[in-house]
Amino acid sequence: MNGTPRRRGWEGITDRPAWAFWILAGPFFAGLVVFGHLPLLWSIYLSFFEARNTVTPTEFVGLANYARMLTSRAFLDSLLTFTLFALFVVPLTFALSLGLALLLHRARRARPLFRTACFLPAACSYVVAALVWRLTIFNGLPSGLANTVIGHFGAAPIAWLAVTDPPWYWPVLVSLRLWLQVGFYALIFLAGLQRIPHSLYEAAYVDGASPGWTTFRHITLPQLRATSIAVLLLNLIAAYQAFDEFYNLLGADGTYPPYARPPLVYLYYTALGSGQDLGRGSAGAVILALLIAAVTLVQGRLLGIGRGPR
Repeated sequence: MNGTPRRRGWEGITDRPAWAFWILAGPFFAGLVVFGHLPLLWSIYLSFFEARNTVTPTEFVGLANYARMLTSRAFLDSLLTFTLFALFVVPLTFALSLGLALLLHRARRARPLFRTACFLPAACSYVVAALVWRLTIFNGLPSGLANTVIGHFGAAPIAWLAVTDPPWYWPVLVSLRLWLQVGFYALIFLAGLQRIPHSLYEAAYVDGASPGWTTFRHITLPQLRATSIAVLLLNLIAAYQAFDEFYNLLGADGTYPPYARPPLVYLYYTALGSGQDLGRGSAGAVILALLIAAVTLVQGRLLGIGRGPR
């Protein structure tokens, strides 16, 4: 054939005009700006004003809202709740998801079925899962699943969500979050395990290393360093953003003390409760966002984001 051959496949994509990109990506960016960036900027602006029962600022108060939040015992107690929640959830999620990923990686049969089963809880709504936990598993009745299990060991039924002393609600909250997210992070670890060259293990076996803890410590863990950092950071941010399980298990009736609520639940009651103090609620949201960013940066610095495997 005469003339220049027509380019096909990926080579011709760069010749397409820029408007094709914006037709595909424009609606996404527009939604992100309208429903994400603009409300965020307005919340920051609103935090410097007095705004009660309205989203329109009425009086400039400077940093007064921030000072009130930082001196509020209830808000500081909610941050303590997050700290306790993170201390339970983050290490347990990391250990359980890594262990589950190792089991999936060793599975020789029905591996796609096991992967799907692990991911199914992540597709479940937090609200639905919280209601199942509250109404069936930890309902406090002798016929509830949790009380039935401990009853076989001679223990008396426990009112899991009806008392705060002792705080039996913690096993309910932690077990719910673990069930919802362990499978998801296990798949992330599984993807990291599948990227480790098998030749590294073969070389270790030739040098006399035995399969098990030795190869796991000196090969598997160092090669999973980037994946481990990602899982830890995502877990920590998710713990800060805990809302659905706390609200649906503890906060819906408003009878639980402030220390039984994480920051987002407390800010929800501050901004949308009976007082509707949107200015102070916006200041608390900005403080929480800055705290998440600071902790994430510090953790990333300590874990060495950007460095390769040791």
